[in-house]
Amino acid sequence: MKILWIDLNSSYAHSSLALPALHAQIAKNNSVKWEIVSATINENVGMIVDEIYRHQPDIIAATTWLFNHEQLLHITARLKALLPNSCFILGGPEFLGNNEDFLHKNPFIDCVFRGEGEEAFPQWLSCWNQPEKWNSIPGLCYMNPQKQYIDNGIARVLNFSRLVPPENSSFFNWSKPFVQLETTRGCFNTCAFCVSGEEKPVRTLSIESIRERLQIIHSHGIKNVRVLDRTFNYNPRRAKELLQLFLEFNPDICFHLEIHPALLSEELKNELKKLPKGLLHLEAGIQSLREPVLQKSRRMGSLEDSLQGLRFLCSLPNMETHADLIAGLPLYRLSEIFEDVRTLAGYNAGEIQLESLKLLPGTEMRRRAEELGIRYSPLPPYEVLQTNEISVNELQTARQLSRLLDGFYNTTAWQAITRKLILDDNDFLRRFLEFLIDKNLIDQPMSLEKRGLVLYEFCSMHYPAYKIMVTIAWIEAGMSLKKKPAERGCADQHERMERIARYIGIRGIGRYHGQPRICHGHAARHPAGSFYRQDAIVALWGQPVADSEYCGRSVRA
Repeated sequence: MKILWIDLNSSYAHSSLALPALHAQIAKNNSVKWEIVSATINENVGMIVDEIYRHQPDIIAATTWLFNHEQLLHITARLKALLPNSCFILGGPEFLGNNEDFLHKNPFIDCVFRGEGEEAFPQWLSCWNQPEKWNSIPGLCYMNPQKQYIDNGIARVLNFSRLVPPENSSFFNWSKPFVQLETTRGCFNTCAFCVSGEEKPVRTLSIESIRERLQIIHSHGIKNVRVLDRTFNYNPRRAKELLQLFLEFNPDICFHLEIHPALLSEELKNELKKLPKGLLHLEAGIQSLREPVLQKSRRMGSLEDSLQGLRFLCSLPNMETHADLIAGLPLYRLSEIFEDVRTLAGYNAGEIQLESLKLLPGTEMRRRAEELGIRYSPLPPYEVLQTNEISVNELQTARQLSRLLDGFYNTTAWQAITRKLILDDNDFLRRFLEFLIDKNLIDQPMSLEKRGLVLYEFCSMHYPAYKIMVTIAWIEAGMSLKKKPAERGCADQHERMERIARYIGIRGIGRYHGQPRICHGHAARHPAGSFYRQDAIVALWGQPVADSEYCGRSVRA
């Protein structure tokens, strides 16, 4: 028996755990031959089909996600025409809801799995070519020979800790920039918009088991691990044990975690304060800063506790915390989204990620969409189109605001000046967004340099007092000294020299016989570690600047 797995991802930076997780459970079964075809959703469908067809598999399987759903159907429909005797089976989060309509509309798919497949999939393989026995396979949904829909519920792995780790599979992909490590399955929270909201019970791996898997990951030279734990700190004692475990792999591995800011005990706060810089990268899913919105979404934890926790996390100098907001949640208005972004900027959030709500299959919010006044796309990615509180046009504005944040606030080079503008003027975000829309730039890809030029142009028109900060950010980002933000004539001489002082980290600017002079012996490292030459000084000051140790030579920290 030959199984071919279609590994269809959004990019080659991403890789699903589904194949190695399934393969690891039956890797020793020599009667099953596994093959894989990897591709991205941007590749030619015909080429992918051609490669799969040449394998002539008995079974074609794949995991279906929001991002690959449509492309995967194009591929499998063509393959069924070419390989009518092959059996096609799909799984993944796209099938957590009712699958009857899907199977009616796509008869080339023989069956789909709902839930966790490590235990159920090997059972199905034992009778894959005997559909009359499929009614005993947990989680399997299919049409019987009489075209009746059969639904075997949802498959749950109760002995999560006894599964063979996916890292043991020969299909585990070690070539990616990061790997995923599932330490917990299920979620204590009850968020109505999340597929994990109904994933009960919560099951965990022992600390020793996680240590063994991390040792394998470390032996492969992996530098970044994304810990798949829906709420890392739901159990403070376990969270503390995991932090101590992560320290064993410092400084070789950076761990990316999801954390609930409302559940930070004082003991855990103290542990986080003591961690070395670079060990953790945190994502705080705050979703909204409005209590009624969180209550309607059935998210646990008080808003006050969440805000206090988030302020604490964002204040930590030894780690970066990203904060998430979701536009389209019931009761969430556009004006509140703008206010919440400003609040998060005031907290000094490392990034502000604004996403549009998607009503995913199997979620409570999707089932209650009509009751909640939500209209959404019936096709992937199921984005919300309108609610009682936010119009079609306003949701597009929220999407465009997300683009602005990604391009400027979430970009290191422009974050400080963007944050200052957000905090200094309530109207900045709306005015800048309107500027980007008017210039037809909001949906255009822009290089780092282009974004700097756009920001400088905008400030020149509307916030001239901030031009100096844009110039400093421009130079610190290593942008050209011959382009507008750094050009001569954009400020008086004293301001120009102050820029130089901040640019190269010197103590200050003095004068000798009326001429500007860099204070003796205090050249320091530029953030990018570059060289400073007389032409950089000339570009900003307009003439060479004397210094007994500088003397027109290249200066390096």
